[in-house]
Amino acid sequence: MATDGIKLVAKNKKARFNYELGDRLEAGMVLSGTEVKSLRLGKGNLTDAYAKIKDGEAWLISCHISAYPYAHYDNHDPERPRKLLLHRRELRKLESKLAEQGYSLIPLAIYFKNGLAKVELALAKGKKLYDKRQSIKEREQKRDVARGMRRAPRDRGPGAPGRA
Repeated sequence: MATDGIKLVAKNKKARFNYELGDRLEAGMVLSGTEVKSLRLGKGNLTDAYAKIKDGEAWLISCHISAYPYAHYDNHDPERPRKLLLHRRELRKLESKLAEQGYSLIPLAIYFKNGLAKVELALAKGKKLYDKRQSIKEREQKRDVARGMRRAPRDRGPGAPGRA
């Protein structure tokens, strides 16, 4: 994501494994100065983060942005809830989807786009344990196929070794 003025800061690697991802959208974030500086150093973590809509506003909960090491006072709280900037119609659409059983709003990535901090959100439905096992099985099968392709001889023509 380092092209077109986009600098990736943090990625939620577990999201694709733990959830079936649906609609995606981009939201701005309301941050303090030390949070922006800390993110520019790559000190963000989305491991247990989620978003929720409360009183008509979207909030990013449990997103960890480390304290800025060069600020001696007036540093931010690393775990504080952060307001997300979305259009009203996007908020209404998300509220109706989240009212359905089993849907969550999961952050996938934090990045800077043209100098502004953004978060990529996805409507997600939690996977069951058997779905996760199926994902692991498919991933291992793909890995085995790729390994087999690398080990196979390149030239299978008439003079190839190993042919009778």
